[in-house]
Amino acid sequence: MTQPAPTPSPTPVANGFNPLAGVFAIAVPGLGHVFLGQFRRGMLVALGVLGLFFSGLLIGGIDAVDKEEDTLWFFGQAPVGVVTFATNYIHQTKYKGIDPNLRGAPRRMAGPAESINANGMIVPGGTPGAQRSLSRVHDMGILFTVVAGLLNVLAAIDAMFPPLNRKS
Repeated sequence: MTQPAPTPSPTPVANGFNPLAGVFAIAVPGLGHVFLGQFRRGMLVALGVLGLFFSGLLIGGIDAVDKEEDTLWFFGQAPVGVVTFATNYIHQTKYKGIDPNLRGAPRRMAGPAESINANGMIVPGGTPGAQRSLSRVHDMGILFTVVAGLLNVLAAIDAMFPPLNRKS
């Protein structure tokens, strides 16, 4: 009688550690996976994260990303990377002005029947370039952008610890 051949035990998956891929993934969503040679996976991550982020901007307006007024929420949005900081910069410089009636106050958005002149001062008359989103719409825009940031943190962790024998 012949003995059955022993079944091979599954080989453990060896993991790597690539911190540079994690840095790339936090800077630009999907770039960490592209750096690892996983182009399709990187494009899917970028599509998911940026799609969620821009959906939040469409829902809540550019006011959904505001480092000065919503600082704690901005920490959740920041992992989307360069896109978040560029959006905040545009919001702070283009859509907020200095109120001449408030000394030393931070910049604010122009209200109805106000506009921002060439010097960045809020003046009466005209229409503002953007208005603050209201109530739950504002909250939903912030929520979408924060979830995009947290999703990109997970994608960056996935890029930092790739299995060495994963097929591209």
